[in-house]
Formats: sequence, structure tokens, C-alpha cells
Amino acid sequence: MLDEDMNSNALFLKTRPLKLFFLASIPGAISMLASALYQTIDGVFIGQYLGKTAFAALNLAMPFVIINFSLADLIGVGSSVPISISLGKKENKEANNIFTCACIMVVVAGIFIGVALYAAAPLLIRLMGAEGAFAKLAVQYIRVYAICSPVTTITFAADNYLRICGYIRTSMFLNIFVSALSAGLEFLFLGVLRLGIWAAALATCSGMFAGVVLAFLPFFFKKTTLCFCRPRFHLRLLRQIVVCGSPNFLNNLAGRITSILINIILVRLGGETAVSVYGILMFADGVVHPILYGLCDSLQPAVGYNWGAGKFSRVRAIEKCCFAASGIFSAVVILVLQLFPETITKLFVTEAGPEVLQLSVGAIRLFSITYLTRWFSFATQSYMLAIGKSVPASLISVSTALIFPVILLAALWPLELLGIWLNFAATALLAAILAFIILWKLRKEWMRPDIEI
Repeated sequence: MLDEDMNSNALFLKTRPLKLFFLASIPGAISMLASALYQTIDGVFIGQYLGKTAFAALNLAMPFVIINFSLADLIGVGSSVPISISLGKKENKEANNIFTCACIMVVVAGIFIGVALYAAAPLLIRLMGAEGAFAKLAVQYIRVYAICSPVTTITFAADNYLRICGYIRTSMFLNIFVSALSAGLEFLFLGVLRLGIWAAALATCSGMFAGVVLAFLPFFFKKTTLCFCRPRFHLRLLRQIVVCGSPNFLNNLAGRITSILINIILVRLGGETAVSVYGILMFADGVVHPILYGLCDSLQPAVGYNWGAGKFSRVRAIEKCCFAASGIFSAVVILVLQLFPETITKLFVTEAGPEVLQLSVGAIRLFSITYLTRWFSFATQSYMLAIGKSVPASLISVSTALIFPVILLAALWPLELLGIWLNFAATALLAAILAFIILWKLRKEWMRPDIEI
């Protein structure tokens, strides 16, 4: 029996859309926030215990850490969409095969990516312009994640599979546990034992590994809708996973390329201070983004399930809740960032002098404008992905993460640092316009009447 006292069929097809939103999205948002908090806590602890140089090194290394997870995320998200649609069509054997093959693919990908990242870390950091202790700390941080890659990269895929099976509260509590365990270990390693930046990465990886073990216990004991089976790999399955996972993968990859490019520019324009301020913005977004992700992507299994079952009116009703909640939450975020920029700065940079404070406060307030429009493209991309429309989802993803920011970097170059802080809001506006155009062109398809499967 599922922990929600109903199977996924009843949860996704029978529950009223508004109630389903609260059952899935609110725990999903809490779950995603908890899963991201250990990254934020990582930044706080490193900034508090190891100092400004270590915090800057963390921000220099973080894009590569996220790239380490990107291929696993491609497989995890890419398999979740066809799994949900297959279950909606009552093709349970196909869903189990996709699930089994995807888990094997994630582990294998983690091995290859981990080896490559470990070997390339010194060169990658050197190419970004970092030297001395700054570069050494960044390499140490990356290499711990690379070593742990085979057993940690499946974390986010496991979370998707639990939600597909209706284990929404279990997913939430598990992410809270992982976050608390990671924070506790990091405090022990940095605050008590006074270890280096490598120990901060080890603490997070240890928490993630514990979470992976616990997440897969229901699947091994066959207490879930999905279960492991003898894998049958075939070209159509691989293509399906890659196509459906491409929007998230491209977003992660393109976003990290943009972050690396921005970091290179920041090292030259403002050194460690500018990189630290950019890191503060990214950590602030690291709290906001998971909640938006939880509000929208936690409904992907329900949207995909109903789409596969031909219940298009329920899809529209669910998505209305998603768009409305994303817009309201973003308005709250803008207010918080506008009112408390100094508090947010000092959370990560304890001994922030007047120069750092002035730069950071101005950057945070400009950055907050991003959320006026960012929620719309985010919700649209999630919707497109849930119903298997990977091409428009990928277009929004790559445009938001790479194309628009790079164009704007060139256009706003004369403004130097100010141009970089303005880049985020301008990118979000362009992405929202693109998302509106895509929704308008596809309006006939998603306004279809219900059909019986």
C-alpha cells in the first residue's frame, strides 16, 4: 500500500485538481527545498568556517559539480515522463522496463562522468583563471564529488520515481532527512574537527548516499507501483529517454556553461569579491528554484498520467494551479530580496566590508526583478516536458540558460558588473515572451476534449 493510502491511478485520476495540487506540489516544494538546502548550508558553513577564499572557490567549482549530476538528471527526468505516460495507458510492463533500464544507465553514467571530472578538474579550474590556494580549494571540492559520483548521481532520479508511485510524503521526509544529515556531518567536519573544503563535499555526498539507499528500499521490497525487472534495452527506449530528458539536461549543461563564462568574466572584472557576490545570488536562487521546481515538476507525474489517459481537461485544471502558485510565490520572493539584501549577504560572507556590502546589496535588488517573469517560462517548460513536448521545452530551456544570457552579456558589456547583474532579469523577460509564443501556437492541442483510453 502506498503511503498516501491510495494507488497512483486513484491519486492522479480521481483526486480533484486543487486537492491534488496541495497533495503533490506542497510536499514536493518542501521536498525540493530540503534537497537543495544542504547546498545552501554548504555555502553558509564554508563561508563561516573556511573564509572568503574558500567560499569563492566553492562558487567556482559548483558549475562542474552540477554538470556531474546533469547526465544522471537527463536519464532520471527523461525516464519519468514515459513511465508516467505508460502507467496512464496501463502499460505497466513497459513502465517497469524503462525504470529498470534507467537506473542501470544512471549508475554507469556516474562512473564515466566521475572519472572524467576527477582527471580534468585541475585543468578546468586553471582555464578559468584561478591560481594558488583559490584554485587548489576548487579542485579539492570537485574531486570529492567525482569520486562519489557512481553512488550519488541517482539521488534526483530516485525522488522522481517515488513521486510517480505516490510516495509523495516519503519523498519529502527523505529529502528532509538527507538535508539534516548532510548539515550535521558538515558541522561536525568543519565546525568541530576543523577539516578543509573537501570535507564539506564529503558531508553532502555521504548524506546523499544514505538517501539513495533508503529511497530504493520500497522498490527492492516490491511495495511500489514500479518494480525492477529483467532489463530490455532497445533503441526506441533510449531515444525516448534522451528526448524527454533533453530539456532538463540542456538547461543544466547550458546553465553551467553560462555560469563558467560569467565566473571567468567576474574573476577578471572584480576578482574573488565579484565571484563571491555572484555566488550569493546563486545560493539565493538555490533556495527559490527548488520551490518553483517542486510546485511545477511535482505535478509532472499527474500531468503525464492524465495526458496518457486522455484526460485533457484535468491536465488544464492542474496546470492552472501550477501557474497561479508559481506567480504568487515569485511575488513573495521579490519582496524578501528587496527588503533583506544585507542579511542575505552576511549569511554567506560574515566579515563583509562596506565595498562587498554595497556591491552585493545592489546586485541582489537587481537580481530580484528576475522573478517578475521567470516563473512563467519555468511553469511553461515544466508543462511542455510533462506532456512529452520535448522540442519546445528544450527551446525554452536552452534559450533561458545559454542563448539569451550570452547575447545579453555582449549587449550589456559596456556596463561591466552592472550589466552582469541586469542580465538575469532581461533573460527572464525574453524567456517569458518565448514561452507565451509557444503556448499560443500549441493552444489547439492542449484544448482538446477528453478521450477514453
